[in-house]
Amino acid sequence: MAHRVFGITGWKNSGKTTLTERLVSELAGRGWKVSTIKHAHHDFDIDKPGADSFRHREAGSTEVAIVSGRRWALMHELRGEDEPTLDEVLARLGPCDLVLIEGYKRENHLKIEARRLEAKDRSPLTAKDPAIVAIASDHPVEGEQVPVFGIDDIKSIADFVEARSGLTKH
Repeated sequence: MAHRVFGITGWKNSGKTTLTERLVSELAGRGWKVSTIKHAHHDFDIDKPGADSFRHREAGSTEVAIVSGRRWALMHELRGEDEPTLDEVLARLGPCDLVLIEGYKRENHLKIEARRLEAKDRSPLTAKDPAIVAIASDHPVEGEQVPVFGIDDIKSIADFVEARSGLTKH
């Protein structure tokens, strides 16, 4: 089963993570089961030196599953393999109503572009990416062909995401 997806994109420090977090909270509060995928820099780690799972990976394990009564996580060391494609990652996710994808600028799923005055780069991504269907900004935006939302107008952005991704109340 293919997942329903919607992306949040933008330059470094444009507010992508905060927007994603607030959208997850709003959509989950509306009763949707939401999952997320975050594209990170190449050397990120969610494990800590000295932890049992870290020691398993250091010893050479390709996959380490950590399981408890509250959550489970699966870490996969690429060990020379190519980074998985977005579709390969989506295929590993369990069932949900919507997957919010943070990052993955070059993929062609529908996206909202986050813009903040403090961003590292403020050049618009809309000109080069027809998959950007809206903008969430902390400053006035002129001359765009897509809807522009205030970056803090989470209810309206969530309404838009629901409509564009085809989420309808059960």
